[in-house]
Amino acid sequence: LLNAFGSRVKLSDQLKKGPVVLAFYRGAWCPFCNIELNVLQRSLTHFKKYNASLIAVTPQRPDKSKEEIEKAEYTFEVLSDLDNSVMKSYNLYFEVPPELHELYKNRFGFDITDYNGKDRLGLPVPGTFVIGQDGIILSAYAKTDYKMRMEPEDILEVLKTAR
Repeated sequence: LLNAFGSRVKLSDQLKKGPVVLAFYRGAWCPFCNIELNVLQRSLTHFKKYNASLIAVTPQRPDKSKEEIEKAEYTFEVLSDLDNSVMKSYNLYFEVPPELHELYKNRFGFDITDYNGKDRLGLPVPGTFVIGQDGIILSAYAKTDYKMRMEPEDILEVLKTAR
């Protein structure tokens, strides 16, 4: 996938360096996602003790991710899944129904397509995967309740056993 600065990032290349914490989030507009990403950013030094890197995946356009990275001062990769293929391959993809999208726009003044692009209403169920250097998923956490996220302590417990 492309990162916020237009460079292609491959999971296989990142795994050559060590385990990967792969976090799927809905976008910069989501307050729960922002809390999670800030907590993960603060946890990076602990992850690095196990040679692990963090990659966040979102359906939002790279320009929106770039704004988010610069504002929040994130030091991890934020990748844009513009065709929803990665979300789908992890079984996290869902499509916001048009009537719900209209409700968001009319009642709350929020348009998902301002972030994702024209006619793109796909979002991931927020999920976190800890992937060992051998490419095997060591832990997976995804809940349809978007307020529920994997805790950094749980990620660290998995990383302690990663090879």
